[in-house]
Amino acid sequence: MTRKQVAVSVALIAAVVFVSFFLVRSPISHGNEAKQVSALPQINGAGPHKYWVCPMHPEISQDHPGTCPICGMKLVEAGTAETHVHGIQVDSATERRMGVRLARIKQEVIGQAVQTYGNVVIAESKTFAVHPKYEGWIKKLYVHSVGEPVKAGQVLYEIYSPDLIVRQRTYLSSIERRKQLLQTIQTTSDTENDYVMEMAMDAANDRLKLNQEEGVSVENIKAIEEKKLASEVVQIISERSGVVSQINVKEGSYVMSANPILVLADVSSVWIDVVLYPDQVSQVKRGDAVTIRDANGLEIYSRLSFINPLASGNKVIARVELDNARYHLRTGTFADVTIQIHPHKALVLPRSAVIYTGDGNMVMLSRGAGHFLPVPVTTGVESGDEIEIVDGLQENAEVAVNGQFLLDSASSLSAASERMHAH
Repeated sequence: MTRKQVAVSVALIAAVVFVSFFLVRSPISHGNEAKQVSALPQINGAGPHKYWVCPMHPEISQDHPGTCPICGMKLVEAGTAETHVHGIQVDSATERRMGVRLARIKQEVIGQAVQTYGNVVIAESKTFAVHPKYEGWIKKLYVHSVGEPVKAGQVLYEIYSPDLIVRQRTYLSSIERRKQLLQTIQTTSDTENDYVMEMAMDAANDRLKLNQEEGVSVENIKAIEEKKLASEVVQIISERSGVVSQINVKEGSYVMSANPILVLADVSSVWIDVVLYPDQVSQVKRGDAVTIRDANGLEIYSRLSFINPLASGNKVIARVELDNARYHLRTGTFADVTIQIHPHKALVLPRSAVIYTGDGNMVMLSRGAGHFLPVPVTTGVESGDEIEIVDGLQENAEVAVNGQFLLDSASSLSAASERMHAH
């Protein structure tokens, strides 16, 4: 025996020892194996023949395509008769050591994923500009920084305005006139009561207008009424609640009604500005499903609501509108964005179930009782941790999602040992 022959014999003996240690051969591996092979063409010099099996019933196999006589499912091509004969069988203890877990192929909606990022920004439709109702000088600001929360009715600033002083004097004059008219009324008691009620309502309306429409604080109005004197510096309150997003003046600034003093934003709603590159824009459309993942791992599911028809810096901005009261995202932060395009219903498996080889993709099909077979599959769209199975498996078939590499290696070693015994 030459050295080369000795080396080959040693390698094959080592393979047999490895298989014997990890594997428990199927009861049909010896006595029933010949019976099983007899149903398939014999392996001859022309090479191994292909065979087809039922994913749900391991006892059904034949040397041509067809359907299962038990469940009617389409038989799937599972390799060659040589592989079929040497299918791998493991007991439950070995299966646990290998860490084998099974997953059932099922129908799901899957789409191609476009990976990009987005920026959380203030929803422009939810901003409110605070304009002065009168020209004048800002004497004091009660809001000092961007991001500061403001509540409706809160004092925003104090202003000295000659026009507002005139408005106060007019208000005081109207109150005085009503009082004098009520004192000179010479009518019946019913008429007097009606007229008094009408005058009181007019006074209340003037007061409400001064407070709500012109922004003068209630405290200022009470002081004007008590002192019967116009105040030179008036406190102006906020009409709405929000967060300060802009401050455009400083104390001492002269302001006009055309220029906003500050801008408030309602952050209970935000936009996600999604960045798209030229090769991505043509693939997406309004209404596509979007998954947003922030820095803390929070996942938010929504849809694209707008795609800007104008590009800037070779980028196009798409938009997702979110009800932020649920998520509390901070504006100015970034988030990972996945857009699902061309969604369709398909057979889906975990990506970890597929073994990628130079001869194509395959999975380890479970045929029950610890029996596994390598089955070639045609894959399609990949999305996240899932992959589409275009051909090779039927719905509800079970495959190994981990440990399949050990099963594949063991199956190859099993086949090698059988060939060694045959020679």
